[in-house]
Amino acid sequence: MRYRSKIKTGDEVLVRTGKDRGKRGKVLRVLPAAIRVVVEGVNEVKRHTRPTPRHPQGGIVTLNAPIHLSNVARIDPANGKPTRAPRKRS
Repeated sequence: MRYRSKIKTGDEVLVRTGKDRGKRGKVLRVLPAAIRVVVEGVNEVKRHTRPTPRHPQGGIVTLNAPIHLSNVARIDPANGKPTRAPRKRS
């Protein structure tokens, strides 16, 4: 089942729950099939990578992991306050 959300790429959101509660960031990607979003600077994880053409050095790389859509609130650009964005089943 897929969900459509009012949160789009480029929106500013506030994290409502979890280890990054209270942080604000810009939405980098929306994953509708997983009901998740990737937010800049939130839910950062470290991955051990071997050397590849893309990362010739290899080593430890910090990535932004997805966070569930229900854990974020869209910031209203008009007043700067967080709002709950509705979502619909499709």
